[in-house]
Amino acid sequence: PKAILLKHHALAQSARMEAIHHATTHEDVFLCIPPLYHTGAKMHWFGSLFTGSKAVLLKGNSPHAIFQAVSSERCSIVWLLVPWCQDILAALDRGDLKLEDYQLSQWRLMHIGAQPVPPSLIKHWMRYFPHHKYDTNYGLSESTGPGCVHLGMDHIDKVGAIGVPGYGWEVKIVDEQLQPVPQGDVGELCVKGPGVMVCYYHNPEATAEVLKDGWLRTGDMARQDKDGFIFLVDRKKDVIISGGENLYPVQIEDFLSAYPKIHDVAVIGLPDARLGEIAAAIIQIKQGMTCTESEIRQFCMDLPRYKRPRKIIFAPVPRNATGKIEKPKLREQYCGVRLVEAQNRG
Repeated sequence: PKAILLKHHALAQSARMEAIHHATTHEDVFLCIPPLYHTGAKMHWFGSLFTGSKAVLLKGNSPHAIFQAVSSERCSIVWLLVPWCQDILAALDRGDLKLEDYQLSQWRLMHIGAQPVPPSLIKHWMRYFPHHKYDTNYGLSESTGPGCVHLGMDHIDKVGAIGVPGYGWEVKIVDEQLQPVPQGDVGELCVKGPGVMVCYYHNPEATAEVLKDGWLRTGDMARQDKDGFIFLVDRKKDVIISGGENLYPVQIEDFLSAYPKIHDVAVIGLPDARLGEIAAAIIQIKQGMTCTESEIRQFCMDLPRYKRPRKIIFAPVPRNATGKIEKPKLREQYCGVRLVEAQNRG
C-alpha cells in the first residue's frame, strides 16, 4: 500500500545474493510460480538473471501443474508458499499425486518463504523428498525482497528458524527503546544492509517510523538462539495479550499444524471482558476427514495452559495470492461478533 523507492545497487545486490545463497549456476532451471507483483517472485528470479540461467513462469499452482512443469521443463529450483506445499503433501498422502509419474530427480532445492513455516510441514516434505536441499528466506519489500535473513541449504537441523543474516546483511533484535535484548529474549527484528529502501515514496513520516540510523524496523518479533539462528515469533501487531501474558499466534499455529487432521490453521485474538483478549484457533480440516473440538483440546494439553486456544472455530483459513494468512479479514469476521457478545454481557 505504500510505494517504496529502491536503488539500482539494491536490486543488483538482491540478484547476487540470491545466486550465492542457492548456489545457482547457468545450468539451473528455476520454476517461478507466485504473481510477479510479489517481491518474492521477482527477487528470487533475479538469481537466474544473474547467472543467465533458464526460468519457467507457471500460470496456476495446482499440485499436478507444478509437478508437470518440474518434470517437463527439468526444473531444479522451486520456490513454494506454505499453502502450495500443504496442497502437494495432501495430494501425495491421498494418492492423487504419484511421484513415479514424473521426472523429478533433477529437482535439488525447495525453498519457501513469505510467511512463517511450520516445522512439521518441512519434516513431512522431507519424508517424500529426502534428497532435497531446503532453505527458507525472510525479507520485506523494504529490504528489496527476500534474503536479508536466510536459513542456508545446509541447516536442515534448524528447521523452524528463519536463519542467519544474509549475504551483506546485519541483524539485531531490540526492545521498545531500540536497545538490543539479551540473547534468547523476544524483541523486534531490525536489519541493515545494501538492500534497505531509500524511503517510502513522498511519505517522510512513514519512513521515519521504520528507518533508524540505517536500520530497518521490520515490525516482526523474533528471538535468537545460542547458535545465532533467528526464530520468527510473530508480527508485532498480531501479538495477543491475554490476562497480562503475551501470546504469539505463530507458536500456537506451529503446534497445531502437527496434528495429522489439520490442513491449515490461523490463530487470532478475540476481545474478552475479563482477560482483554483470548486466543481463537480457526482450523481447516484436511479433505475427507472429520474432527471434533474435544480432539483439538486434548491435543492442546501438551501446550502450557495459558497458550491453549480458548475458542476453536472450524472454518476455511483465507490466504492471499502471496500465501499469507489474511488475519485482518479473520479479525473483522470474528472479532465483530465477539465484541457484540462482550457488549451484551456488559
